[in-house]
Amino acid sequence: MKSGRFVGLWHLVLFRMRLFYRQPEAVFWTYGFPLVMVTALGLAFREKSTELVLLDVVGPRAEEFQAKLASDSRFRIHMPAADEWKKRLQTKKTDLVVETGEVPASLPTLWTEPQRAESLFAREAVENALSRSREGAASPRFVERHLDEIGTRYIDFLLPGMIGMNLMGGGMWGVGFVLVDMRVRKLLKRFLATPMRRSDFLFSLMFVRLIFAVFDMLFLLAFGYFAFGVQCHGSGIDLGLVMLLGGGSFAGIGLLVASRAQTIETISGLMNLIMLPMWIASGVFFMAERFPAAVQPLIQILPLTCLNNALRGVMLNGESIFRQWQPLLILLIWGTGSFAIALRIFRWK
Repeated sequence: MKSGRFVGLWHLVLFRMRLFYRQPEAVFWTYGFPLVMVTALGLAFREKSTELVLLDVVGPRAEEFQAKLASDSRFRIHMPAADEWKKRLQTKKTDLVVETGEVPASLPTLWTEPQRAESLFAREAVENALSRSREGAASPRFVERHLDEIGTRYIDFLLPGMIGMNLMGGGMWGVGFVLVDMRVRKLLKRFLATPMRRSDFLFSLMFVRLIFAVFDMLFLLAFGYFAFGVQCHGSGIDLGLVMLLGGGSFAGIGLLVASRAQTIETISGLMNLIMLPMWIASGVFFMAERFPAAVQPLIQILPLTCLNNALRGVMLNGESIFRQWQPLLILLIWGTGSFAIALRIFRWK
């Protein structure tokens, strides 16, 4: 191979291989990112997750039935207040609700969501567990009911997550990518020669992104309403404030990521590295509670998780922004902290 017809080809192959391994972004997206995806989805949909049943037990005899079901290791039992279980079932925080009655011999009512496989599995598991506890008596017929009103469907759960994902993508790509593109094209050097303040320039990028975000969100809300009948059960003003805070926070994060990036390849890799884990773990397409309890504290402080929780609280549960002060406070810290750091380390070139 050192001489003859293929010498040039051999050197070109070596050149391309060395060039590839000298680009950390390319190596990560080829080898690292698939491992991240496999690990994250493997944890969320691990084999044992189908055996884990999230139950809510309510009613006058809740403690009695909680004791009967607690012997089965598959059940993770929660006993919410009387007015909370419906919201928990709507927001997919529980698979099934066991509503007990006052009469000692009466059977509980099982509230399910027929469109969810987890809920159907939970019903079968609970029926089997309670039938075994009757010590050889005839198999009882449990009363099954489910929520039919708007707000309990998967599309009602999905739309707030899509809104949150859109705000994240628009805030980061619409600010961070644009900023690096201006740096690559040497446009930032021209601004450097003007008496313009750095903070004014960065704020202008964020404000423009928020203006576009308003129209993006109106389009998504209108489409969800007219195509699927998705409604907002809370205040439109509260929903708008949550969206503006979410868009502004992700715009601040986008500024921070782009404050030093010098190439389009670098900013693309950094943006995807930050956003893709949140697409998986932050409850866009399925509840974040699917992940192990050990990582829940980390997941719950991710900005997209906080935004999705606040959006669903307003849209599905009709809650005010004051009830959602915790995720909104975390979101505000992410946005203001990122902008403050970006303002200090930003480079024009």
